[in-house]
Amino acid sequence: MSLNIAIGSDHHGVSVRIRLAEILRQEGHTVSESGPTTDCPYSTDYPDIAVEVAGQVSAGDASRGILICGTGIGMCIAANKFAGVRAAPIIDELSAEFCRRHNDLNVLCVANDILSEELIFRIVHIWLETPFDGGRHARRIEKICEIERKLEIGSGNASQARFVE
Repeated sequence: MSLNIAIGSDHHGVSVRIRLAEILRQEGHTVSESGPTTDCPYSTDYPDIAVEVAGQVSAGDASRGILICGTGIGMCIAANKFAGVRAAPIIDELSAEFCRRHNDLNVLCVANDILSEELIFRIVHIWLETPFDGGRHARRIEKICEIERKLEIGSGNASQARFVE
C-alpha cells in the first residue's frame, strides 16, 4: 500500500527525517518534507513544522504525517489543533500498533532525543503497516469528529471557544 506521507522535523530530528524520507520513498510512498535541510546549530520552532505537516493531513493533501522533535510532545500539541488530525507522541512498538488499531492515528510524533534511530524506524513501519480495526473504535473516532464539528471558535479568539450542542 503506497501512501502520501508528510514528514517534518525541527532541528532535533533533521538527519533522522532525511533518512526516513529516503527509506519511505524507496518503499514506494510519496513523501513531502518540512523542516531544516541540514543539522543546524540554531533552533527551529517546532510549531511551524507541525503546522505544515498537520495542515497537509487536515486538508487531505497527505494521508499520514510524521513529526520528529526532541520529545514528540510539542509537535503533538500543535498538530492536534487541526481538524481531523489525531496525533500522539509514540515511544514504543506496542503503542505504535494500538494507536492505529484503536485510534486511527494519522499523525505520528516521535522523540529523537529519547529514542534510537532504529526504534524510530521500527515504530514508523509498524504504524504505517497497521490497519484501523473499525467496529466499536470507529464509533469512538466519530464521537471525536463530532466534538470537532461542535467546537466553535468565534472571531478567531480562542478565549471565545465554546462547545455548541
